[in-house]
Amino acid sequence: MDVEPALEALSALSHETRLWVFRLLVQAGPEGLPAGEIAEALGSRQNTMSSHLKTLATAELIDSQRDGRSIRYQANYDTVRQLVLFLMEDCCAGNNAVCRPVAESLAMIN
Repeated sequence: MDVEPALEALSALSHETRLWVFRLLVQAGPEGLPAGEIAEALGSRQNTMSSHLKTLATAELIDSQRDGRSIRYQANYDTVRQLVLFLMEDCCAGNNAVCRPVAESLAMIN
């Protein structure tokens, strides 16, 4: 991941509602959730939620697919993995003792 996509992802996650949306979608797993359920779960108006979902989608943190009359959203785990790897790229000047727990945690996600 390059700097610009990393900044876009971090910027998208820097808003409290978008961070909660993203966490909710991670918890929901690959099936994701319809936009209406996301808005309801977070007590947000649908038009406001649409704006937040668009920001997260533009940052490629979430994906969407049409499901009948609604749209389901899922976390994009690949983008998150790339972001974490970008942030940890030169972790502790290569000190494996410090970076190993992070690398092992990431390996569990794969």
